[in-house]
Amino acid sequence: MTTNPIAPPLITDAGRSGRDNDKGVRSDLRVQLEIRSSGGIQIDLRSRVACSYGDSIRRQAQDVLEQLGILHAGLLIADEGALPYVISARIETAVRRAGLGQSRRALPPAIAAPAPSARDRLRRSRLYLPGSEPRYYVNAALHAPDAIILDLEDSVHHAEKDAARILVRNALRAVDFGGCERMVRINQLPLGLEDLAEVIPENLDLVLIPKVENAEQVREVAARIDDIRSWRRLVRPVWLMPILESASGIENAFDIARSHPTVAALTIGLEDYTADLGVVKTSEGFESSYARARLVNAAKAAGVQAIDSVFSDVADMDGLRRWGERSRALGFEGMGCIHPLQIPVIHQAFAPSPAEIDKALRIVAAFEEAQSKGLAVVSLGSRMIDPPVVQRALKLVSRARQMGLLPPAPAEAR
Repeated sequence: MTTNPIAPPLITDAGRSGRDNDKGVRSDLRVQLEIRSSGGIQIDLRSRVACSYGDSIRRQAQDVLEQLGILHAGLLIADEGALPYVISARIETAVRRAGLGQSRRALPPAIAAPAPSARDRLRRSRLYLPGSEPRYYVNAALHAPDAIILDLEDSVHHAEKDAARILVRNALRAVDFGGCERMVRINQLPLGLEDLAEVIPENLDLVLIPKVENAEQVREVAARIDDIRSWRRLVRPVWLMPILESASGIENAFDIARSHPTVAALTIGLEDYTADLGVVKTSEGFESSYARARLVNAAKAAGVQAIDSVFSDVADMDGLRRWGERSRALGFEGMGCIHPLQIPVIHQAFAPSPAEIDKALRIVAAFEEAQSKGLAVVSLGSRMIDPPVVQRALKLVSRARQMGLLPPAPAEAR
């Protein structure tokens, strides 16, 4: 008489602990899940805070497994100080890696939704946060960037794309990023389309689309977002920022900029662009001057913002300042950053000087006086002021108010 062999238990894992990395891993945890056929749920917790929070962690783990339809399993948790939204994300990832729970979600409680982002809001700085590293999330807003980017693309190993997607989704629900615009850089298409279903419903403000080479790629992302918003009955706007990272993308910049009404800005990825050209990326940027100028011109012609690339040498603050000042002079309205120490330098580089503000205020005052008198000609002292000069001054004053360098206009104050 023969018997059928017993199937080996199905074991998956997710996350990281200090045992996986010599430097240790803060604010994360590693879970190992063994799917069983009976016996209920057994949880083995290893944590330095087990005395204080052990019961809470175990209850949450049990709840997450049950929400995902898992009734019989062994779960080993090696905790490194993970917050509840991270615990949920890592357990859900392990369950999905077992091929289970695909139609379910284990969502952490949602914070109050922040105000929607305006299409033309201030975007001087946007801080990249690796999508697979929860330790960077909670304090990101303390550095006061204009935006945070939860990155699912280059900073995430290909084997961790699924885990990062779930972690970023939970972070958007549970982490208060203050006044920062909430951005996600999705993966290169078509993988990036899978990211959208997880992140769009979670009060996201803007999607960065990497390696865009033509307008159709933008329209494909916009169509998928529209489908998700319609299905979920979402009213919050979601803006798009295509990233041009090749010679082809730069040549199609204008078509890309006007490809869809939700495009709010264009930006450039210089590492990939210079690699495409086969040239060395330098701190002076001469090799990318044509591409950056063309992007600015295309963005302005289409009525969207032009946002510069990151400055990758985090130790060279003088180089960053010079880059930012040249970037502003070229017509860019902001740039990316990869370290919090870069943020104040970028803000200073993109700020108009006191002399510029003073001159602009005098031009605006002369313009308003001429308007009140019904005069078509604006003069400042002995000089006539052309309409384009007035428009430039109005834009500078408006931008200075956005930056808090000037008090709000009387109408805004009311």
